[in-house]
Amino acid sequence: MAENKHQPSELNTLYNTINQIIEEARNTVYRTANFTMVQAYWNIGRAIVEEEQNGQDRAEYGQYILQELAKKLTKKYGKSYGERNLRYVRQFYRIFQNWNAVRSELSWTHYRLLLRIENDQARQFYLQEAIDCNWSTRSLERQINKLYYERMLMSKNNQVVKAETTEKTTQQEPKDIIKDPYVLEFLGLKDNTDFRESELEQAIIDKLQDFLLELGKGFTFHSRQYRISLDGEHFYIDLVFYNYILKCFLLIDLKTGKLKHQDIGQMDTYVRYFEDKIKQENDNPTIGLILCTEKNNAVVKYSLLNDSKQLFAAKYMTYLPTEQELKKEIERERQQIEQENKLNS
Repeated sequence: MAENKHQPSELNTLYNTINQIIEEARNTVYRTANFTMVQAYWNIGRAIVEEEQNGQDRAEYGQYILQELAKKLTKKYGKSYGERNLRYVRQFYRIFQNWNAVRSELSWTHYRLLLRIENDQARQFYLQEAIDCNWSTRSLERQINKLYYERMLMSKNNQVVKAETTEKTTQQEPKDIIKDPYVLEFLGLKDNTDFRESELEQAIIDKLQDFLLELGKGFTFHSRQYRISLDGEHFYIDLVFYNYILKCFLLIDLKTGKLKHQDIGQMDTYVRYFEDKIKQENDNPTIGLILCTEKNNAVVKYSLLNDSKQLFAAKYMTYLPTEQELKKEIERERQQIEQENKLNS
């Protein structure tokens, strides 16, 4: 019998097809099982709360209920039903009493993280972002710790952030996607205070997935060191991204020092070039972002940045600040924006 020369490639094709079917089935089973447990925890929480409400002294009776339940359930089902976890389950039901508000896209671990958030709007914002961006539990925890919601509220168009909490659509503008500051602790440059711009760029490329997460929703990587030529002179844009939600390019220039006037002029040139040569008819205006270690308020005020809708500068931090430090930075930025608004009004 003659050997079939096409057999190996055909076999590989069949194997890949079956492999995909199996993986999709496993993922479906995993998601279904996970949500079934979320539903079970919700029902357990409801049963606990309803029983507590039957007691005359709710606080004392509630503590007794949890302690005794934990003993019995742990004995039969293990540590997952200890008193601490039962408190989470009870809190879960109290916060999400409307079952329709519980989303099947999220796991119990996601909900455990969301329970830490006291602000209802912030919690709903993180919930919706986790679904839209397909955040892992690790990504969700990182964004909560980095006050992602609070930094987005620094946007002058707060309605965009509020719309995210209710799944309403609001027309976004370029400034709505710019954070300040950007937290880049994942680059591992904290202990290296003397890095060059090329090293910063390489670190971002090496951790591109994390950087895209920090940029926000809708970004895809386009290129690095994008060359443009003007009258025989070559210039290089550090990083170029495209946002498929805003339908526009984002050009990023990296600076390892304070913001300078020439940095703004350079970025303005890049943006104008993209508007003239690269942007397609259906694209929205190109955005230019200068990431620097420190912004100079005077430079910002007396430059194109002051009233431009396409040019922005933001500070980046190479370490994960404490919540207090980040709140202080956000408050400083908020006061600056309010002061600028008063001067311009």
